[in-house]
Formats: sequence, C-alpha cells, structure tokens
Amino acid sequence: MAIMVVGSVALDSVQTPHGSREASLGGACTYFATAASLFDRVRMVGVVGTDFPEQYLDLLRSRDIDLAGLQILPGETFSWSGRYGVDMGDVETLDTRLNLFSDFHPVVPESYRESPFLFLANIDPDLQLEVLSQVERPRLTALDSMDFWITGKRASLTRAMSLVDLVVLNETEVLMYSSRSRLIDGAEAILDLGPAALVIKRGSEGSMLVTRGNSIGERYFVTPAYLLPAVTDPTGAGDTFAGGMMGYLARTGDLSVSGMRRALVYGTIVASFTVQGFSVDALRNLTLDDIAARYRDYRCMTLYDPSPCPAGDWLERPLGRNTRAGTN
Repeated sequence: MAIMVVGSVALDSVQTPHGSREASLGGACTYFATAASLFDRVRMVGVVGTDFPEQYLDLLRSRDIDLAGLQILPGETFSWSGRYGVDMGDVETLDTRLNLFSDFHPVVPESYRESPFLFLANIDPDLQLEVLSQVERPRLTALDSMDFWITGKRASLTRAMSLVDLVVLNETEVLMYSSRSRLIDGAEAILDLGPAALVIKRGSEGSMLVTRGNSIGERYFVTPAYLLPAVTDPTGAGDTFAGGMMGYLARTGDLSVSGMRRALVYGTIVASFTVQGFSVDALRNLTLDDIAARYRDYRCMTLYDPSPCPAGDWLERPLGRNTRAGTN
C-alpha cells in the first residue's frame, strides 16, 4: 500500500567523532522515504532547488520513491550543518538555511490523494493541516513534530494532532506539550486529543507505544534500542525509525495493536542500520533479509518468556482511522 510523506529534503553537513560529510543527502522526508521504501512504494512531497544534485534524485528514484510531488524550483535547497560530541547524545547546530523551504507549501498531486498511508514529517503544523485538507481519507495518518512548533504554533499543532491516528514525538516533547511531569500522564493527555496511538521516541533508550486499553499491560509497550558497537552518525535516526514503522504497517496492512507493536520493533531495526553510516549510506544496499536477520537477533535480545503474548480483544483492536481525520 502506498505511503505518502511530506517534509524537508535537505543538504546536510555533519561532523561526528567518526568523520564528517559536506552537502550530503538529508532531511526528514528523505530519511523517512528511504527507510519506508524498503517495505513499500513511497510518494514524496517536498521542495528542492536547482542546486540539488542529480545523483541524489537518481538515488531516490532507484528506491521506488515517486518524486511527482517533489517541487524543483529556482533557488537553493534547505541546508543544515551540525556537530556531534563524543557521546553523540546532543548535536550543536552550526548553521540552518531554510532557503526555498521557508516558502514551501505542499501541493499533493492528484495521483497521491488516495494514498492509504500518510506521514506528516516535522514541518509547520499549518502545513500539516494543509496536507490533511488535500487527501481523501487514508487508512492511517501520522505526524511528527518538535519543540519549536509546540511553543510557536501550539494551537495549530493541537488541531493537527486531533485529526491524525498516530502522533510521534520524543520524550521531551511529550512533557513540554502536556505540561506534565510524568511521561505516562503526558501521553494520556495527548491521546485525549483524539489520536488512537502515541509513539514516544526515547533516543538511545528505545521507544514506547501508548494506546488505549484496560490495564497498564494493554496500554503501554516499551522497546529498547538495538545494541551496537559504535554509532557513526545519528542524524535521521528518528525519521528512519518512523519510516521503518510506517513501512511495515503499509506492507502488512495490520493496524491492530499487536501489529503496531511489531512495527515499532521494525522501526527500531531500520534506525539501527541508519546510524552506522553517514546520510542514508547504510540504507543504500540494505535488504529485507538484512532486516529480518537483525530482527531475529533483537527478538532473542529482548525475549524473556518464550510463551506467546496472551490473546485478547484489545490486542486485535485496529487503530483504525481517526473519525475526525480529513477535512475535505
């Protein structure tokens, strides 16, 4: 099932203790699309300038990514420059140039409007609302955001979150948006807006899925990160996590809570490959067999009880489409 993603396509310059790259392929939309295309067809909506290298366009096309929604305009592509410290935990932004992205307004091609899966990457929530007004009731809608929009466009972000099925935020953002001191309370406050599920990115600690249920075991699912000997470049890890997760859901069509839990694991696996190279280098030749092998290792790493998870109605309840989603 086709996945449409809307977000930034960028040229990144990155410095880490393991080396550096200048003007490499980056942006949330790029990382997401490259990861999701391992599982299914991806339709990209974004903007780049005439300075965007043709080799990067060729790479995206080679990944079964439809570029009909990628605007190529006179001007310069969004660029970002950052430097990571020894622990890779925090990044220092050295330079950000929005360029054409500052005036970007997503135009969804007619051929994209019935895409069954929609991911709104981290962009202005007003733009996310623009996209939601152009699509025709997809099976699953999801969005990502950040602290900048939480403080600067709270009303628009609240509206956007109320219209989608799945919200993806990091731990700090959940607490910031909800003004709660406990992560669980913050998660519940976001679900009260209308989404069926919340995915919380926790960096090197892994991720958490929060859904509706009658007990803590039904509502919460926590996954650790995949253990790696070293991290080369963490840029784009969260976006490829989301791409792997949405890609798995699109490939299987399984929107039950159990399907969503497995999707988190697949997102974790894909992200673990991403951080082992600069840009999307580690994803270029990655196959589903590679992902399956690491999935088996991850399962052995995390399985404490060989018995299957007990079945129940809550486990098979589909996330479904937010009844408030779509503003057509």
